[in-house]
Amino acid sequence: MEGTTNLVVYRDGEIIRNTHEGVRFVSQNPFSFVVPCTMTFMELQNGLCQSMENGTLMRVSRILYRNPVVVFGGLIQFDTMPITDEVTMHNMFQIHRQTQMRQPHIELYVEFETVEAEGIQNELEVEDDRAAVYEGMNSDSEEDFEATYEAGDEDEDGDVGVEKAAHNVVVHPSISQPMNVPPFMRELDLDAMHAPEFPEYSNIGVPDPEDGEFRIGVEYSSRKSVVAAIRSYTIARGVDYEVYESEPQTFYAKCKMYGRGCDWLIRASVIRKKGCWEIRRYNGRHTCTTGVISQDHSKLDSDTVAEAIRPLVETDPSIKVKTIIAEVQSRFNYTISYRKAWLAKQKSIANVFGDWEESYQALPWWLSVMVQKIPGSVVQIETRPLYNGNEEAQGVKILHRVFWSFNPCVRAFRHCKPLVQVDGTHLYGKYKGTLLVAVAQDGNQNIVPIAFALVEGETADAWHFFLRNLRMHVVRKDGVGMISDRHESIRAAVNRSGSDWQPPRAWWMFCIRHIGSNFLRAFKVPHLQNLVVNIGYSRTVEEYNINYKRLEERGEAYARWCDAIGLRHWVLAFDEGHRWGHMTTNLVECINSVLKGARNLPVLALVRATYYRLNELFVRKSAESYERKRAGHTYSVFAQQRIEASMQQAGNIVVHRFDRRNEVFEVREMTSGKVLVVDLARRTFDCGHFQVERIPCRHVIACCANQRIDWHVYVHDVYKMSEVRKVYKFEFSPLGDAETWPPYEGPTLVANPALRRTSKGRPKLTRYLNEMDSRDMRGPRICRLCGAQGHSRSRCPQRAGSSGGGE
Repeated sequence: MEGTTNLVVYRDGEIIRNTHEGVRFVSQNPFSFVVPCTMTFMELQNGLCQSMENGTLMRVSRILYRNPVVVFGGLIQFDTMPITDEVTMHNMFQIHRQTQMRQPHIELYVEFETVEAEGIQNELEVEDDRAAVYEGMNSDSEEDFEATYEAGDEDEDGDVGVEKAAHNVVVHPSISQPMNVPPFMRELDLDAMHAPEFPEYSNIGVPDPEDGEFRIGVEYSSRKSVVAAIRSYTIARGVDYEVYESEPQTFYAKCKMYGRGCDWLIRASVIRKKGCWEIRRYNGRHTCTTGVISQDHSKLDSDTVAEAIRPLVETDPSIKVKTIIAEVQSRFNYTISYRKAWLAKQKSIANVFGDWEESYQALPWWLSVMVQKIPGSVVQIETRPLYNGNEEAQGVKILHRVFWSFNPCVRAFRHCKPLVQVDGTHLYGKYKGTLLVAVAQDGNQNIVPIAFALVEGETADAWHFFLRNLRMHVVRKDGVGMISDRHESIRAAVNRSGSDWQPPRAWWMFCIRHIGSNFLRAFKVPHLQNLVVNIGYSRTVEEYNINYKRLEERGEAYARWCDAIGLRHWVLAFDEGHRWGHMTTNLVECINSVLKGARNLPVLALVRATYYRLNELFVRKSAESYERKRAGHTYSVFAQQRIEASMQQAGNIVVHRFDRRNEVFEVREMTSGKVLVVDLARRTFDCGHFQVERIPCRHVIACCANQRIDWHVYVHDVYKMSEVRKVYKFEFSPLGDAETWPPYEGPTLVANPALRRTSKGRPKLTRYLNEMDSRDMRGPRICRLCGAQGHSRSRCPQRAGSSGGGE
């Protein structure tokens, strides 16, 4: 590193933390001087002492660097970085070189202490000998260095923290979120992916293939690789060690039985001239008992496991914890606890996809760039203030909720069926929360995700936030249908939305599978559950009356329960065609084929996964639709198959015309003898099939063939290949290199601490996330039934009038 730089030194002052720009140094008389960027740590200490010019023999006791951290590529926040040796000196100059355009000088806070020197006769001799005294007192030799890390501290899975503390001496120059795109983010068929074999750790293979023992002089690329090698050796032999000395330039370990029948020890140090670590002392193999004495091993900590399972996590971050336990047992012959495996998974995910906390900070930057690169995309963020004691933190906000929809998805919905399905699924990982998703369907039965939101849980406020933005920015047309479960919070959100999700602008309908589950929960009569579902699937009023009467005969209470739901909400014959035949929220649940595993990721990686997965989906479906249209097909594969099946069945139908305009017909099925009415003008048919799918059924085909009417006019435009092509017409734009992105201007976002998983023991995995009590979010009590503030659900005035259960 060449050139010079200006040092600004603060002493006898104050270090002020938590300012709007982070850490700030203050003193009455700071001084400065120019130093070369090749200066050594010893020269820095000597230069600082000589600059005091007070005739008192002094030495440096502490140096803190005001480290500029570039947040989101634009905003700079400062923290402190201890300067303790050559390595941290080098990092300081390297950071300065990267940020000198914005921070032209290096700021240091230095603490001195007075030294009593013997044998010094006069002031002149003091000045002449000072440099030699400094060199001896500021020596950073391995023997004289005093460790600054406390042994015995345990991290969250009980691992001894001394090795980790020494490794964390180097402070990285900036918050670094990986912007590379792992194959997982683009892969749609994860089941076809093959996890590669575990690669060995970097340089941790045992040096000697004959006996597997270390050898003096063996070199390693880094301190981390030395420690990993010792850990691997220890785990493989079923022995253990204690860290005797852990410093930035030295690692010294002894067998736990040292002095009691075993003399095993190892010492590795930095060789500066070679730029590597080297084994400097080794006493040979263990002479203590090497048998396995427990199921787990103290050195097989979550960090070691996290590195071991990294290839699996890169392939599938939704890997099961029990799979991790089995893999560790297979590789290391130890059975780790569920919690350690879970923690290792979270750490490995953070290593591959980005740090959990920093992910929240980088999210608004990524979203702002995405909106610039893909105009028309929608992002809505809700934040909450962050308090430091009783004072609100400046420039920092808690990320409460975020809604996003990509422009290609917004435009795609205009050419899909006028139906949207919504559902929520809880997040796995370090922070709790819920991912809300809205999906549509094109004319070929392909799922098209159109909007997402990350919220605190399935609360009334969270659903209102999602549905409001969905209606405002994506689902703008009227006459649409919306299918969801009967969650009380969704009901409250729909009621609060006014006319947005009410007729005639929209029809809100329930998933029939959830209706069946609610019925079973309410009455505990499994043999009637299918009958209730059949009522929902009734295509005609006649079919509904038959099924309803059967249920009423088995108990009037069952029928009254169904009456309270409302016919248009769940019975196919009364939905006025707004369901398009979809009775469940299966489309939303099938979204896992597109977003499988993303719920396990840090927030930014999750959002980026939706971007890359949907881009892949649009590219594939665009190519497929183009090829089908180029091949001369008029309709989608789904519609074509339906039409061909109807044509085959139309030959057994007798048609009688009932008006001169060729609009009303009576048809009779020869096989069943059933007589039905077909009204082409009103597009209503007694069989109910056409109203459901908007594709000519066998009765329509028979009438058109009898009177030489063009049946094509009765196929809805959504099934035409020209319309399917439009769904995928608009493309995603690449975001480019993050180094070229404009700086982010806005508050720093952090995770909600109330959502962090902190419970000890096995993390709980549940099918449905309970609605969060508003007290957990430190807000007013909100009723989860009606959405109003000031009372709970149990005291809601509407409770007496509600019936049935919600999901």
